[in-house]
Amino acid sequence: MEEDQPRRDAEGLAEKVERLKRERGAVVLAHYYVPAETQRLADYVGDSFYLARLAKTLDVPVFVLCGVSFMAESVKLLNPARRVLMPEPAADCPMAHMVRREDVDRVRAEVEDLAVVAYVNTTAEVKRWADVCVTSSNAIKVVRELPEKNVLFIPDVNLGRYVAEQVPEKNVILNRGYCPTHNKIGVAQVEALELAHPDALVLAHPECTREVLDEADFIGSTKQIIERIAAGDEREFIVLTVVGVAAEIARRTEGQGKRVFFPEPAPVCPNMAMVTPEKLLACLGNMTGEVALPEDPQRAVEPLERMLELAGR
Repeated sequence: MEEDQPRRDAEGLAEKVERLKRERGAVVLAHYYVPAETQRLADYVGDSFYLARLAKTLDVPVFVLCGVSFMAESVKLLNPARRVLMPEPAADCPMAHMVRREDVDRVRAEVEDLAVVAYVNTTAEVKRWADVCVTSSNAIKVVRELPEKNVLFIPDVNLGRYVAEQVPEKNVILNRGYCPTHNKIGVAQVEALELAHPDALVLAHPECTREVLDEADFIGSTKQIIERIAAGDEREFIVLTVVGVAAEIARRTEGQGKRVFFPEPAPVCPNMAMVTPEKLLACLGNMTGEVALPEDPQRAVEPLERMLELAGR
């Protein structure tokens, strides 16, 4: 009987979350990288900009964003009249801060015909410095559509380098930011997986280093990696991104007999891991962790809106 207790506890917590969602009029949005047990309690699971755009279409008073702070800021920026809560306000993204205003200002002063392109994985303050935002799935298309010849790509050097290689007609100036979790994935880890699983397809997120991307058969955003695995005929996959995606991959491929392998040690985002079911329950119960609109919100929204325009062409 004791071995059933964790299952009963999880079911009891889920029932409490569902009751509070109804009482608060809340919708729970979760990123692919938060723990699987948190994803299971969400109404919608996806990448950061999908969740922000989705929120604009939902007529509810409260959103609870299970992810890191820049994601909650994006939801608030695009839905300023709604309440946006975070179960763990301390969950942050180090890369979102890895760019300096003086560097952006210097490049703007020195380089003509320039567009500043900000990865959506940035703070609202950094978005205010940019001309357009991009996601990992639309960065190539958006940069290609820009009329400017020169592009300052902030903050991620790995994604920026990958975009530069795919859009050689642009002069892409790189910043030195990076995702600590993706950056830790090393070639030796990948080679060990390839030796153990020689028939596996290797899929990598473009936040990985160039050396790791060189090992990949497929490079794409979190969503694109999940979709490629779900649609593929292959039976084995080596996945080079945060291990949290395993939950969605398992859901999409249930019954297909596909096997997924991650580097060892498994890539875990420590900030995403902080967003537990217990914190979600407490957030709904106490209505805590509210996200405020940043200063000059319209200036931060403009690069997001410009992204939608260019990505939709």
